[in-house]
Amino acid sequence: MEKGKRNGLVKAAMALTTIAALGVSGIASAKSYQPSQHMHTPSHEKAKSVILFVGDGMGAVQRDAIRLATVGLNGDLEMNKMPYAGIVHTSSTSTVTDSAAAATAMASGVKTYNGAIGMDANKVSKKTVLEEAEEAGKSTGLVTTSQITDATPAAFGAHVANRSEQSKIAKQYLENSKVDVLLGGGEDYWYPAGNAGAYEDHPAKDPSEASKGTEGNLVEEAKKRGYQYVMNASGLQKANGNKLLGLFANEEMFEQRPEGDGDQYDPVVSLPTMVEKAIGTLSKNKKGFFLMVEEEAIDEMAHENNATQLIKAGQQLDNAVDVAKDYAKKHPDTLVLVLADHDCGGMAIEGVDNSDESGDGISKEDGPFQVAGSDQQFMVDWTTSGHTAADIPLTAMGRGASLFEGTYENTYIHDALLKAMGLGK
Repeated sequence: MEKGKRNGLVKAAMALTTIAALGVSGIASAKSYQPSQHMHTPSHEKAKSVILFVGDGMGAVQRDAIRLATVGLNGDLEMNKMPYAGIVHTSSTSTVTDSAAAATAMASGVKTYNGAIGMDANKVSKKTVLEEAEEAGKSTGLVTTSQITDATPAAFGAHVANRSEQSKIAKQYLENSKVDVLLGGGEDYWYPAGNAGAYEDHPAKDPSEASKGTEGNLVEEAKKRGYQYVMNASGLQKANGNKLLGLFANEEMFEQRPEGDGDQYDPVVSLPTMVEKAIGTLSKNKKGFFLMVEEEAIDEMAHENNATQLIKAGQQLDNAVDVAKDYAKKHPDTLVLVLADHDCGGMAIEGVDNSDESGDGISKEDGPFQVAGSDQQFMVDWTTSGHTAADIPLTAMGRGASLFEGTYENTYIHDALLKAMGLGK
């Protein structure tokens, strides 16, 4: 198939899927609007707590592939079964964003250059919604299957000119933003070179991984500041403090390599388990909390054009969303959102057709995948191994969720989150 024709089909499929995502609520409108139309939130309707889920790289088509493989044609994911929906434009100061600029837009409300963490395009630090919540007396948390100092969590709790400065990001979590709960991978950035932590340097699965911190022994620093430090599932289960640091891998909590060459999604602590512990810890604060949760493997597996592992990661994200929804149902002053920072892979869902372009492009088609609860199957095709500028769907429930109806820039996420909590300007 000609490349132009295939790209056209992909765009059409993504547009239809995004519109379908809006149809989840029966309420949300695809029509653009000025945010001020929805920005009035009476004081008695403010969100005490916020749980924000970011499926990194999870565009509308990724969401549909996860849905089809999990619950089939007539079922729906927990992340979709929410009463409000929106469409988010994702560009940074470049047409195609990276995770750092996208997360900075959502966390601080500014468009910036790719690679920036908590800074605008002029490298001026901008306060984040997490920092606003902390100043208001709320507890704060960051959870991810990536390095806890990777771009998406970093943009909510740090300010550096380049996302690669991960040890500086870790230090800022402890000294500046003072995030109460930090759960994820990336132990290597918390220990100086030559000082291995719980996860050995140069492991057989990836000999390139080793401690490389630039700011001293930050695990010991965290302990001095009152953090309970855990390294595995049993330690996390037993933890009972109000400040918690959990590092569960040298780098990411999964392995991503060219498809079929050792790639796997099998975190030593599952995302739902981390979310349950984070909520249980943060909810002790009577003033509420702000929690950002990221599933990074959706993006990383899309970069490798690996739909099998992408779907597996997406299913765990949906299980984690279910944990948060259960909490929100018991605490109706909680806002829960599920969105992405950007699309990755230019993914398309196709029928099983041996005459299709299975050998074209950078990757063969993935599949076939079974449509859950049926005898039907589907294939996944890709147009790129990078990010795209496609819009992404957002779904929301709970206190202040109506603020997220419609179509808007990613910077509006920041504004609406503050308005929902009654914080900031």
